Amino acid sequence: MRIPHQLYDLYEHRLARSLRGQKIPEHVAMTVDGNRRWARQFNASVGRGHQAGAEKIHEFLGWCQDFGVKVVTLYMLSTENVGRSKEELDELLMIIATMMDRLDSDDTISVSAMGAPEVLPDYLAERLIRLTQRQPATEKLHVNLAVGYGGRREIVDAVRELLRDAVAQQRDISELAETLDVEDISRFLYTRGQRDPDLVIRTSGEQRLSGFLLWQSAYSEMYFCEVLWPAFRKVDFLRALRDYAGRHRRYGS
Repeated sequence: MRIPHQLYDLYEHRLARSLRGQKIPEHVAMTVDGNRRWARQFNASVGRGHQAGAEKIHEFLGWCQDFGVKVVTLYMLSTENVGRSKEELDELLMIIATMMDRLDSDDTISVSAMGAPEVLPDYLAERLIRLTQRQPATEKLHVNLAVGYGGRREIVDAVRELLRDAVAQQRDISELAETLDVEDISRFLYTRGQRDPDLVIRTSGEQRLSGFLLWQSAYSEMYFCEVLWPAFRKVDFLRALRDYAGRHRRYGS
């Protein structure tokens, strides 16, 4: 039985109203999962699934702005995804490039890149670099694009950069080993200077991180949603915000 659209609108309105005065996460991290399964449900091509997922991202960023979220991190392409078939990967990368162009035209959004640019084709890596260098006229939202990203790779890159920095400063490595702390590594992560995500959302029913923000999500609240990413609605987002608002965050065991 299909629920009438009017009832969804009413429910959405009630959810939004219930969030007034509630705590809203400043940083939301999203694993956009389920594009291929969504396509199979409609006997559509995998490319159509990825395209629908890209269109949903722009909707989602609008919702985040509406509710005062300041930072969004999008897990779009992992280092493992780069091993997909050339046909699917080429189409997906072109869709990501088009999405970047839309972000480039939005003067309220700034962008940072997360990942290993060397695993991306030159045209996409160059486009991503240009996008991160632009300054929005009126920034309302900062977006981290995790493209060619791996959580373990990020930590390894951070340690490498930390060691290179120590050598450049002619620091003794054994001394560094004795004084090394969490902040030493944090300041070399891809998200350096940003707060860790308050809320991590994953669609499609999978309940795992898949290497996403392994370091930064140590104390994040997790929310797993059954719906596939292209079908993710504002109602689903509001439910995640409501769930977050009802939690008492504990920064320990």
